[in-house]
Amino acid sequence: MGASFLSTVPFMLPIVPPPSRSAFSTVATRCSAHAGAIRCHKIETQITVEAGFGRRDILKCIGATIGMEIISSSGSVEMARAADLIQRRQRSEFISNIKETLQTALKGNPDLIPSLLTLALNDAMTYDKATKSGGPNGSIRFSSEISRPENKGLSAAMNLLEEAKKDIDSYSKGGPISFADLIQYAAQSAVKTTFLASAIRKCGGNEEKGRLLYTAYGSNGQWGLFEKQFGRTDAQEPDPEGRVPQWEKATVQEMKDKFSAIGLGPRQLAVMSAFLGPDQAATEALLATDKDVSPWVQKYQRSRETVSQTDYEVDLITTFTKLSSLGQQINYEAYTYPAQKIELSKLKL
Repeated sequence: MGASFLSTVPFMLPIVPPPSRSAFSTVATRCSAHAGAIRCHKIETQITVEAGFGRRDILKCIGATIGMEIISSSGSVEMARAADLIQRRQRSEFISNIKETLQTALKGNPDLIPSLLTLALNDAMTYDKATKSGGPNGSIRFSSEISRPENKGLSAAMNLLEEAKKDIDSYSKGGPISFADLIQYAAQSAVKTTFLASAIRKCGGNEEKGRLLYTAYGSNGQWGLFEKQFGRTDAQEPDPEGRVPQWEKATVQEMKDKFSAIGLGPRQLAVMSAFLGPDQAATEALLATDKDVSPWVQKYQRSRETVSQTDYEVDLITTFTKLSSLGQQINYEAYTYPAQKIELSKLKL
């Protein structure tokens, strides 16, 4: 950072010599009021310069200093912007690589998709508004938490992610990925897989046409906010017990109460039906028995039959994005790394 203009003033003052009669002068006017009358007096002010170092030279010096200040400040701003763009690119590239790894893992284990969705939901549902604790912090990875009744059957999904993490960490340039991020991004990949599978079914099983359909009508662009929430920190101990219901045994009222406790309502409960156990159809049949939830269940069922599924997809992505960041302080510099330094001595000019 360059020196500020004001900091140069004390060093410039000694340059000016004592007053000289050969100096140029300026005339100013000072006005004062006395008993309603205004009187003006001329005041002569001496601005003295030494031969060879005139007023214009001083002004040039001041101008150069200001110019250096502006250039230095502008350069720092541009460098900061450039650094920010580099970090964004690094995170974007890392996320793309993570998606490829997770999609490969899901392709070989499609039966684990429901478990991955519930894993992400249960990790997030430990959030407590009163204490601002819990949430999607990766605590579900601890054996004492994943072995709880509400997490029954989720160990295979967790094992799959542990293997994926080894692969991701092997190519990460910005440190190991947190389980908190990995669990939520695995659920995102699982959701996208189900959206794509639906498009392929609507195209009679033609995978190429299904991909084109999803590209044209899918809601992939709605994931922008979710992907910015990348940089969660892992919890260092299990979250407290009793915060997550056993979804397969819970009544609709118990589900509503839990969603309400984290700031969500019947609409969000209905759209998250795929996350509430391995059998989405059975979950929706139960939710449809409640007068508050039933209209939303029917709305999303109709939406899934359309080509675009817009209402269903957009609401699901929006709700999941909120769940996936409950109570988390996102580190937006996570996984970034210093730009490689260029050794000028090795450059061939």
